[in-house]
Amino acid sequence: MRLYPAKITTIVEAVNKTLVDSGDLEVSDRDEFKRDVESILKEYLRKDREVTNRAKDELERRGLAYSDLFKLKRTIAEEQDFGIGDESVNWICVQLLELFMRSSFVSEVFAEDAVIRKKLKEILRRHMQADDDIDREVRRHLKHLSENTSTFEIEYQKQLGLIKRKHGLE
Repeated sequence: MRLYPAKITTIVEAVNKTLVDSGDLEVSDRDEFKRDVESILKEYLRKDREVTNRAKDELERRGLAYSDLFKLKRTIAEEQDFGIGDESVNWICVQLLELFMRSSFVSEVFAEDAVIRKKLKEILRRHMQADDDIDREVRRHLKHLSENTSTFEIEYQKQLGLIKRKHGLE
């Protein structure tokens, strides 16, 4: 699962529609509420970038192979109690629930935490699963190449860039 900056507005609108329009939350200022939700999503991206950069620096400092990046990133994220990969949805949900409880723009929370969390997870998964879909599409274009070769890796990155641009994710 990955959060793309281009998906933030769509997710904010989905959260607004799903929780406010259905009556789970009552907000005093809908625009400010949307900005609050957007700020949580942008903070996730900022923190993810920070963890990635720290992992890259550590990788270089230790002289490790680039293939160890994700493992190192996961270790750093766990140290900071930050969710990456599939845990990203849970981390964002916790942040959003905390926001709803303390925001001056949320007048009332009518639904149980578990109900709101379930709705948030559905929204986030629906909009963050693009990574898996994109990977499948890229691999369809590269069927003629053997995986785990340098040619495959180079072509994979080229196709990935093209497909992300095609879908407006970069």
